[in-house]
Amino acid sequence: MRNAALMLGVIGGIWGMLVGFFSFGYTELLDRFNELAEFTGGVENPALIRTVSLVSPVLAIAGGAMARAQNIAAGVLMLVSSLGMYVAFGFGAFTMFPIAMCALGGVLALLARRPDLH
Repeated sequence: MRNAALMLGVIGGIWGMLVGFFSFGYTELLDRFNELAEFTGGVENPALIRTVSLVSPVLAIAGGAMARAQNIAAGVLMLVSSLGMYVAFGFGAFTMFPIAMCALGGVLALLARRPDLH
């Protein structure tokens, strides 16, 4: 289960990075071009989106990387990452996979009782 948590955390973090790149870029675009915010409706809290765009993928990748050695800490990091992505980005077509992968990886890491067989 730890190996599965490792893979899910790393892959979920990479997908989360892609979502984070575009989300951060979108908030920068809205900041530079006020007309675009009037046209699209803008975002409520750009600071939250920018913070989560950086922090959540890093937490997911770090959690995945430590899943084999420190499963409890890894599970908590991946669950916090998926919660952050859900709160900042919502659950949609582009966020469902990173949120689900990080959440499942976190649960698997927390449920792992003994090290995987090599």
